[in-house]
Amino acid sequence: MRRLRHLTNRHRARSTNLALGWLLAFNAGAVNAGGFLVLHMYTSHMTGFASQLADGLVLENGKLLLNALGAILSFMTGAAVCAVLVNWGRQRQHYSVYALPLMLEALMLLPFGIMGAATLAWNTPFAVPLTVLLLSFMMGLQNAVGSKTSGGSTRTTHMTGNFTDLGMELGKMLFWRRHAGTALADAQAVRHDWTRMRTCAGLIGMFVLGSLAGALGFKHIGFFCVVPLAALLLALSVPPFLRDARRSSMRLADFLKASD
Repeated sequence: MRRLRHLTNRHRARSTNLALGWLLAFNAGAVNAGGFLVLHMYTSHMTGFASQLADGLVLENGKLLLNALGAILSFMTGAAVCAVLVNWGRQRQHYSVYALPLMLEALMLLPFGIMGAATLAWNTPFAVPLTVLLLSFMMGLQNAVGSKTSGGSTRTTHMTGNFTDLGMELGKMLFWRRHAGTALADAQAVRHDWTRMRTCAGLIGMFVLGSLAGALGFKHIGFFCVVPLAALLLALSVPPFLRDARRSSMRLADFLKASD
C-alpha cells in the first residue's frame, strides 16, 4: 500500500512516473479494446475522430459529424476535469494530487461494469450511446493524469507518440553502431537513450497486454470485466486520499480547538 500511495504523490520521480504510466497504459488498453468489441470504435483515438469530423462535414453526414463531435468534446472535458482536480489538490497542498482523477475514473468504471449493457440503449444528442461519451471522458481524464505526472512526456491512452519515439531511438542506435569508431564528429554526438526506449517499449507492451485482457474479458465475461480495472484504480487512489482526508480532519480539529 505504501508503494501504491507513492505513485500518486505530488513529488515525482522517474521510477514512479514509469510505474504509474505502465499501470495506466494497461488500463487504457483494456478499456479501449473492450470498448471496440462492444461499440466497434476506439474511444481513445481522437486522431480518428478528428478525421471523422472532417468526413462528416464533407459528406454532409450529420450523424457522422455528431458522433465525432461528441467523442472529442467528452475527451476534452475529461482532460479539463483532471486539470481542475489536480490544481485544486495542489492549492491545498495535498500529498497525492493525482488520486482524485483516478478515483473519479474508478467510480465511473464501477457502475459502467455493473450496468454497462443498459447504457448502450441510452441515446444522446450526439447520436451515440452514453457508453461512447463515458469511455471517451474517462480516456481524456486518464491521459491527462499521465501527462500531468510526467510533464507531458507520457501518454497512456494512445501509442502513436510512443511508437514514434521508440522508432527514433532505434534509428539513433543503428546510426551510432554503424559509425562507432569513425572520425565523424556528428556520429559521436548521436547516442540513443536507453531510458526512453525502455519507457516507450514498456508503455506499448502494457497497452497491448491490457488490450488482450480487455478483449478476452469483454468476449467471455462482458461489461463486468471492467470491475477489476476499477479496483486497480481504487488501489492507486484510495490510500493516498484517506491519508489526505485524515490530515485535513486533524487540521480542522486543531483549528476548532484553537478557536475555543
